[in-house]
Amino acid sequence: MRGATISTLRQMKATGEKIAALTAYDASFARLAEAAGVDLLLVGDSLAMVVQGHESTLPVTVGEMVYHTAAVARARTRALLVADMPFMSFGSPAQALDNAGRLMKEGGAHMVKLEGGASQLETVRHLTRHAVPVCAHLGLLPQSVHQLGGYKVQGRDTASAQQIREDALALQAAGAQLLVLECVPAGLAAEVTAALAIPVIGIGAGPDTDGQVLVIYDALGIAPGRPPSFVRNFLAGGGSVPEALTAYVRAVKDRSFPAPEHSYG
Repeated sequence: MRGATISTLRQMKATGEKIAALTAYDASFARLAEAAGVDLLLVGDSLAMVVQGHESTLPVTVGEMVYHTAAVARARTRALLVADMPFMSFGSPAQALDNAGRLMKEGGAHMVKLEGGASQLETVRHLTRHAVPVCAHLGLLPQSVHQLGGYKVQGRDTASAQQIREDALALQAAGAQLLVLECVPAGLAAEVTAALAIPVIGIGAGPDTDGQVLVIYDALGIAPGRPPSFVRNFLAGGGSVPEALTAYVRAVKDRSFPAPEHSYG
């Protein structure tokens, strides 16, 4: 594999260099994101909302994720390529392995991402034993939006914050090599990042994670609906898409994004 690897990202964590990540769902945006200097491309199940027009991430299928991952893989030359495991695609370790295999063999992903904490430990172990690199995802879990009662900040009370801390350490011990923290208080995200040896990528998780990720359509201000408060529109005020994506990467690297207004207390 050419370009960035999980070892590259671990070295960036060790040296304090921020990791810049963006979602991508097709070859054209993947090329633009790579030209801007992103370290990681995430083929997110968010495509269900921003590409397909659904109200949540739940409807997207494994086949559709494979299709979009393959499109991004054809354009990708340097960034680490991570693909989401969609809703109901990892209900058991065996099912997860079958679907992760498709995302890697047919889609060209280097790593798969799955949502959940303690309930996913055996699945993470199973994937790791079979040479499938895993990115874990804690905090706000979009696939659990109905169970959570909406898109709400997680980890604000003592018990839920402690659960996130414990789950993060357990997922690392189970073999996860990367963690995405979504919509948690900045202080909690900083604690988790400091406690883990693996890189932590934040989205709505404050400035102290090892890197940042945004949905590329949010970063360009073209996603439908009202943007989350942690989003900054890098295309606002003119310029071009390539300039906006370059500005995003620069802002992550120089630590000017996320600013306090993009974080939760």
